[in-house]
Amino acid sequence: MDAPLEKIADPTLAEMGKNLKEAMKMLEDSQRRTEEENGKKLLSGDIPGPLQGSGQDMVSILQLVQNLMHGDEDEEPQSTRIQNIGEQGHIALLGHSLGAYISTLDKEKLRKLTTRILSDTTLWLCRIFRYENGCAYFHEEEREGLAKICRLAIHSRYEDFVVDGFNVLYNKMPVIYLSAAARPGLGQYLCNQLGLPFPCLCRVPCNTMFGSQHQMDVAFLEKLIKDDIERGKLPLLLVANAGTAAVGHTDKIGRLKELCEQYGIWLHVKGVNLATLALGYVSSSVLAATKCDSMTLTPGPWLGLPAVPAVTLYKHDDPALTLVAGLTSNKPTDKLRALPLWLSLQYLGLDGIVERIKHACQLSQRLQESLKKVNHIKILVEDELSSPVVVFRFFQELPGSDPGLNAIPAPNMAPSAVSQERHSCDALNRWLGEQLKQLVPASGLTVMDLEVEGTCVRFSPLTTAAVLGTRGEDVDQLIACIQRKLPVLTCTLQLREEFKQEVAGTAGLLYVDDPNWPGIGVVRYEHANDDKSSLKSDPEGEKIHAGLLKKLNELESDLTFKMGPEYKSMKSCIYIGMASDDIDVSELVETIAVTAREIEENSRLLENMTEVVRKGIQEAQVQLQKANEERLLEEGVLRQIPVVGSVLNWFSPVQASQKGRTFNLTAGSLESTEHTYMYKVQGSGVTPPQTPSGARTKQRLPGQKPFKRSLRGSDAVSETSSVSHIEDLEKMEHLSGGQDASEANSPERHPGVPTPPEAEQTGALQDRAQRLEDDCPQVEEPESLR
Repeated sequence: MDAPLEKIADPTLAEMGKNLKEAMKMLEDSQRRTEEENGKKLLSGDIPGPLQGSGQDMVSILQLVQNLMHGDEDEEPQSTRIQNIGEQGHIALLGHSLGAYISTLDKEKLRKLTTRILSDTTLWLCRIFRYENGCAYFHEEEREGLAKICRLAIHSRYEDFVVDGFNVLYNKMPVIYLSAAARPGLGQYLCNQLGLPFPCLCRVPCNTMFGSQHQMDVAFLEKLIKDDIERGKLPLLLVANAGTAAVGHTDKIGRLKELCEQYGIWLHVKGVNLATLALGYVSSSVLAATKCDSMTLTPGPWLGLPAVPAVTLYKHDDPALTLVAGLTSNKPTDKLRALPLWLSLQYLGLDGIVERIKHACQLSQRLQESLKKVNHIKILVEDELSSPVVVFRFFQELPGSDPGLNAIPAPNMAPSAVSQERHSCDALNRWLGEQLKQLVPASGLTVMDLEVEGTCVRFSPLTTAAVLGTRGEDVDQLIACIQRKLPVLTCTLQLREEFKQEVAGTAGLLYVDDPNWPGIGVVRYEHANDDKSSLKSDPEGEKIHAGLLKKLNELESDLTFKMGPEYKSMKSCIYIGMASDDIDVSELVETIAVTAREIEENSRLLENMTEVVRKGIQEAQVQLQKANEERLLEEGVLRQIPVVGSVLNWFSPVQASQKGRTFNLTAGSLESTEHTYMYKVQGSGVTPPQTPSGARTKQRLPGQKPFKRSLRGSDAVSETSSVSHIEDLEKMEHLSGGQDASEANSPERHPGVPTPPEAEQTGALQDRAQRLEDDCPQVEEPESLR
C-alpha cells in the first residue's frame, strides 16, 4: 500500500492515507491485545493459582513443600521421625527416584534389571529370616499380602473357581480362622478384598485357663474345625501371631502347624517377633514359623527405613496360580517396588541388619529387668525372653490379694468395689503413659486398652527404636521417670476414698464418680436452685463453678483445678488433679464448700439488689407523701396560703421536726433520719453478716502452701512451751499481788495450825519468785526522784 501512496501526486491525499493506515493499525493492535487479555482471564479463572503463568522455579516449589511438611513456625512439630532418617534412610528414598529413572529404559534392559532386583531381594530376605525356597511379594499395605495369600488358597483348594467363580464357594463355603487377639478390622478387610460374606470368618478365642490369655486356644480351634467340616464348610486358612498386635505374645505355632497339616489348612504367620529370626538365638515358638506356608515381614520399621514396602514370603509350586492370585506380575514397574529395599539391604549388610534388631531386643530386655525392681508395676509379657515387646501397668494391692497376681480381688470383695478399683487404675495408667510419652519422647511408648488387664503402656522398640533413635540412656531415663511418678500415683489413689467420704459428709457438695479422671476426684456444688433430676446444663451453677475455679487457682497450691461438664450430664464440675504430697483433704473440701457458698451468696445479693432498691424507693416515696399529709393536717390550711401563712408563722412559729428516710443496703430496710438530725451522727444500722469461713481454718507457717498437712510434733512442742511460760508468769503475778494475804494467813501468825498442801505449794512458788528477783540486777531510784 506504500507504493500506491507514493504515486499519488497530491501530498494532502498521501498524508491522509498514511495517517489512516497508522490509525487502523493502532486499532487492530489494541483489539488484538484486548482479545488476548480476555482469553487469558477466562482461562486463568479455571486454573488454580500455582499453575497460572509460565511456571515456577524449583526453589519456590521446594519451599512450598517444606512449608507443607513442617507447618508454620509458631506450630510445634508433631513428630521427630523426619529428624532420624539417617543415611540408610536416604538410600531408601533414593530408590524411589532411581526407580522412576529406570522405568524410562528400553523394555529389554528394564526386564533384565527388574528381574535381577526382584530375585536378589527375595533370596536375601529368605536367607536372613530362615525361610528357604520361598517367593516374595512386595506391597505397600501390610494387610495386602495376606489378602493375596487368601486368594491363592482359594484358587488352590477350589479347582473350578476360575471357571465357575463364586458358585463353587456357595456350595462349600470357605472358612478363615483368626485369633481373638488379632488386629481389629483384619477380618473385615479380608472379606471386603475377597468379596466373601462375614460368616466365612471364624474368631478363635484365646486361652482362659492355662497359658497366656493372648495365645490362641489350640484345643478349641480343633473343635471349631471339626464342627465346620461336619456342617459342609471348607477350612481354608489360619492366621497365627508371632507377636500379637497388643502385647507381643506368640501362638503355639508348632502345634498349629501340625493341626493345619492334618486338615489341609493354609498357615499364615504375622507379627513383630518374626524379626528375631535374623538373630543367632531364636525361641522355639518363633522358629516354628519357618515351616509355615507364608509369612508377612515389615523390615521398614525394624531397620528404620522409610517408604520401604512390606514383604510376604510364601511357598507355592504353580506359577499360574500365583499369577492369577496377583502375587506375581509381568509388569516391570511392579517389580521395581523391591528397589528401595534392594539398595538398603546392600547398604546395611548382614551385620547392620542383625545389629539393629539385636539392639531393639536388648532395649526391651533392659526395660524388663529394670521394671522387675520397681514396686507397683506389673509386667504382662509372660514369655519375657522371646518377646521384644514390654507391656506394663501400675497397680495397687487390694486388701486380701496377692501382690504377684496383679491385685486379683479377694472373694469377699463386692463386684462394684472391684470395678471401681479397676477404673481408677485405668485412669491412672492412662495418665502415666501420657506423662512418660511427653518426658521421654524417644521411647516411642503407646497407651492401649486391653480387655482383661485394662489400660497398659507398651514399649515396642522393634517398631520405633530405629526410627526414633532410642538408646539405652533413654530406657534409664524412662525408669527414673516412672519412679518419680509412682509416689504421685500411690498418694492420689490413697486420697481418693478419703476425698469421697469428706465430700459425702459436707452439705452442699456432691461427689461425681468419673472413671476417666486420674486426679483425686470430681466435685459439684449444689446451689439452692439446682435441679438434681435434670441432666441439662445449669447457667447459674456454671457461673458459680467458674468463680470457684478462679478462687481455687488464686490460692497457688500444688493441686491443679479445672472445670468441665459432669461425666453423665452437662452440669459443671470442679476436677481436682493429682496429689504429689500429703494433702489435708478435710481442709480442701471445706475450702471448696465455703468458697462456693460465699460466691453463691454474693451473686444472689447482687441479683436481688436492684429489686430491693426499687421497692425501697417506692416505700420511701409513700412514707414521705404520708408524712407531708400529716404535716398539712397539723399546721392547718391557713398556713399553706403564702401571705397568711407567713403572718401566722411570724406570730406563732411551728416547731416541726425534719423527717426523712434512709435506705440500709446491708439490711435491705427503710429507716428514719430523725436520729441523724437529732444527734448529728450517721447511724451504724444493722451489722453486716460475716463472711462464712471454715470451722477448721488453720494458720499456715511461712512458706507453707494451702492444703498441706503441718508437722504436729513441732507445733505441739512450741505450744506446750509457750503455755507453760505464760502459766509461770501468771502465778508469779498472783503471788506478788496476794503477798499480804499470804502473810496474814501464814502459819507463823497462827501457831499450832498445820500447814495445808496449798500453803506449801504457795511457799515454794514464793521462794522461786524471790530467787528470780535476787538474780536480777537492782536499779536504784535517783535522789532527785525521791
